[in-house]
Amino acid sequence: MAEPIVFDPELIRRYDVAGPRYTSYPTAVQFTDEYDEAAYRRQLADSNRGGRPLSLYVHLPFCDTVCFYCACNKIVTKNRARAAPYVSHLVREVELQGGLIDATRVVEQLHWGGGTPTFLSHDEMRTVMDATRRHFRLRDDDGGQYSIEVDPREIRAGTLPLLRELGFNRLSMGVQDFDPAVQKAVNRLQSPELTFAVLGEARALGFRSVNMDLIYGLPLQTVDSFARTLAAVIAAAPDRLSIFNYAHLPKMFKTQRQIDESQLPSAQTRLDILQRTNEMLIAAGYVYIGMDHFARPDDELAVAQAQGTLYRNFQGYSTHADCDLIGLGITSIGAIQGRDAAGRVTAGYAQNVKTIDEYYARIDAGRLAVFRGIALSDDDRLRRDVIVALICHFALDVQAIEQAHGIVFGEYFAAELQALAALAADGLVRVDARRITVLPPGRFLIRNICMVFDRYLRERQGQRFSRVI
Repeated sequence: MAEPIVFDPELIRRYDVAGPRYTSYPTAVQFTDEYDEAAYRRQLADSNRGGRPLSLYVHLPFCDTVCFYCACNKIVTKNRARAAPYVSHLVREVELQGGLIDATRVVEQLHWGGGTPTFLSHDEMRTVMDATRRHFRLRDDDGGQYSIEVDPREIRAGTLPLLRELGFNRLSMGVQDFDPAVQKAVNRLQSPELTFAVLGEARALGFRSVNMDLIYGLPLQTVDSFARTLAAVIAAAPDRLSIFNYAHLPKMFKTQRQIDESQLPSAQTRLDILQRTNEMLIAAGYVYIGMDHFARPDDELAVAQAQGTLYRNFQGYSTHADCDLIGLGITSIGAIQGRDAAGRVTAGYAQNVKTIDEYYARIDAGRLAVFRGIALSDDDRLRRDVIVALICHFALDVQAIEQAHGIVFGEYFAAELQALAALAADGLVRVDARRITVLPPGRFLIRNICMVFDRYLRERQGQRFSRVI
């Protein structure tokens, strides 16, 4: 990890194809309704035998205004009263899920995402957290990683002190771009002054890590305009930065149809923006974590990567590989692992229903909101471990995989190793009998390298994913 990443425009152009982001393997494309509430309940029982600590994700879908680029599951409304019935159903789901989980299991991670979680009133935020504390064992020593996504435009007087009081100690803040023309084109007007005021207040209140999200590839962006936004952000020195490539998929996401496609930057301009971004962040002392993420060297993500404990799940990069993830609220996804009565390892992913009406109906009937998912096979768990090692650490210990899964790596992955030879010839990876190492030019193309080990991608063509750069 001491070697700096290498930005090779020619290689990136050649490998810039569509592919998964690997917040899970198998990806959500493989989820099926054959994995239902009953399957999830069985695997929750198995997870209690495993006894791993917990990570909770709470989805709060409401937004006051729509950002045209957004691909999240959201409900856009100015009627704040719509949050009340959602909160009451969410509290009931917390109770239902909490009743199925061993009360001794500690919640080491908690994340509220959206939508805009701070759309809720202060009383509603208290209600959700109070219910969570009643039905799950939250830490009370501020030692957990409890984070929330915030829109600076939705921070009212007293909001940040309340969040700190409720136990949150990390923030993720949407920025995207400070250029006024870009903001108007995507319907997100947000001044630097407001944004940095929220950052300053968060630091004064003792929030231990602040992430800022930026997006490149938005309409009217240029290399210089995005560099100005990035320079302002770097000067504020957030602990982490997520720099996402905008994926324009208007057939899938209706709000994106309001974007003028003629104003989108060219592929070359996006590549130039990425190159300048990388140069600026590395010069400012940030570490490239992988997959759009940069962090200061003393941030937990960078430390975890250096220590070999970094993990990746539906919330992105994480410092806790040993947690079971419980999803709460519409469209949320959980990931659990445990042992069945015979002692065999079981694992699965479970997703809640996507519409608010379905969610209310399920909860009103006393049912869990899970409607689809997947039980992982032995092959799935093996390939997941390979992909996680590569995407988190840019290296794979062949012997460790062999011992963990009882395979001969060269025999099991003969076809994959043959495919890797072409990437090795291009200088993306180095492969020998003991180790696969992602070389500096390959780190921006880590998705391509992981795709080699994706059996579902190889067997089923035509799936719709965003481009890797």
